[in-house]
Amino acid sequence: MDLTASGVHVTSVAKQARTGLLPANVVLGGSLLSLVGLTWDIQWHSDVGPDTFFTLPHLFLYAGSAVVGLASLAVVLLTTAARRAGRPVDPRIGGRVVNVFGRTFAAPIGYLVSGVGAATFLLYGLWDQWWHGLYGFDAVIDSPPHIGLLLSITISLIGTTAVFAAAREYRWGRIGVLASLTVLLTFGPVLALGLQQVPDDYADAVSIGCSMMAVLLVAVGAGFFRRPGGALGTAAMVAAVQAVFWWFSPWAAQAYADLVGLPMRDAISGVPEMPALTPMALLPVAALMELGYLFGRRRGWRPGRVSVAVGGFAGLLIGLSLPLQRAMLYTGAHVPPVWYLTTTAVLSAALGLLGGFAGWRFGGMLCLLAPAKKGETADA
Repeated sequence: MDLTASGVHVTSVAKQARTGLLPANVVLGGSLLSLVGLTWDIQWHSDVGPDTFFTLPHLFLYAGSAVVGLASLAVVLLTTAARRAGRPVDPRIGGRVVNVFGRTFAAPIGYLVSGVGAATFLLYGLWDQWWHGLYGFDAVIDSPPHIGLLLSITISLIGTTAVFAAAREYRWGRIGVLASLTVLLTFGPVLALGLQQVPDDYADAVSIGCSMMAVLLVAVGAGFFRRPGGALGTAAMVAAVQAVFWWFSPWAAQAYADLVGLPMRDAISGVPEMPALTPMALLPVAALMELGYLFGRRRGWRPGRVSVAVGGFAGLLIGLSLPLQRAMLYTGAHVPPVWYLTTTAVLSAALGLLGGFAGWRFGGMLCLLAPAKKGETADA
């Protein structure tokens, strides 16, 4: 694998693209493997019961993180070797190179972040194993080591997104950014389950957290592409993953239970747990966000300010929809009082303003990872 830019004049653009495509796809594949393991594990907790550390869904989770870590390490070592040999490194492969531990190692920023996330995931995995050894079975998703694991996956996915963003001049780079944001957004609601410990007497903290992350990541897509389709494309890919997992999650839990000879619980909801956490209203809300961006563009308003207003409106709609979504899906669940829905929606809108602002800015920051095109400017 040649990571250097010295051959830019003698190698084809297609060859350069293939050079970065392989490691980028490996880290994305590892993240997808972890995503499959997570939705499987959550469904197992719901339909079968507590588990131990060494279950097949857990192995998927850890194997995915190991793939991300090994691929990131390989790129870092190759980059370090190229730097020590005095060869310039192509910034399209993982982004600009930074020094690590002084000048001991040189790493593209995207692979550095994804590798750090994978390393911390394995450290939290040791904590999770200790947790299982101390308390036995693990029955909840929001245990301290689990939250640490989910945060580590999030860091790896941020790095994966940066890896693809550095190659945004190629089609696979742009598609990879959408795919990475999709995985991040699918992970987001699970991470928000950590907010279950927040008192919910006046508002639904989990719905507020899910709304903020959904708005943030959809706005990142819009801010990265800077043209119509970024927000809607991200939401469409999330909807596709949600549809696949809606079938996969219950099937995988049932098949694995049959394989190991464990019975299903007497009363199960029949609802795919992790897909049900993802906002079903995300696709139409993203379409409304696109209309808001288009309206602001035609009026000549600053895109960053438009994204703030659009984010607040989107947060309001998603925050209002999530409690209703749960009441619709789960038997026995009730529709919260109007005042409760109102409080949740208003707080979601307030954080949606922040999500719209930060998402647009983060999208612009992703653009800076790639070599600038001639005449290109960053419009805030």
